[in-house]
Amino acid sequence: MNKTRLEAFSDGVIAIIITIMVLELKVPHGAGAEELAPVLPVLLRYLLSFVYVGIYWINHHALLDTATHLGAFAMWANLHLLFWMSLIPFVTAWAGEHPLAPLPVALYGAVLLLCSIAFLILAAALHPRGRDSWKDRKNLVSIGLYASAAGLALWYAPAASALHVVIAALWLRPRAMQ
Repeated sequence: MNKTRLEAFSDGVIAIIITIMVLELKVPHGAGAEELAPVLPVLLRYLLSFVYVGIYWINHHALLDTATHLGAFAMWANLHLLFWMSLIPFVTAWAGEHPLAPLPVALYGAVLLLCSIAFLILAAALHPRGRDSWKDRKNLVSIGLYASAAGLALWYAPAASALHVVIAALWLRPRAMQ
């Protein structure tokens, strides 16, 4: 398979992920601001997840632009990443509906952690002789923060959610543009 097909397939899956997330949003029954308040946590979690999916999409393109190797392992690694990303709509909806509940927020963080690890596996598969992503400080800090947020959510979910925002802010600027 060539990089173009892998990129097109991934783009399609990511577009479906975003579509599923937006379809989970429910319109308030009334037209006043007071009807918007109950759905605000869902909207905020959607916004954060949209940013995360966007970060992965941008970095995925940057990664494929510089790919030196595309073999079977790289294709499986890409599917591995897309699998974890495909769970983002589920954990987004659950954590959005229960923003103060430990388990939904912890699972949200765990899925983000697994997306991050899967992305690093893909990077290693595409660049077997290139820069070692596992030693990159930003990646290591992110993985540590994701794991910390997942654990923190079990103790105090709002703090974990704040940490999810911090991690997203770290990645707003893609690696290729730094």
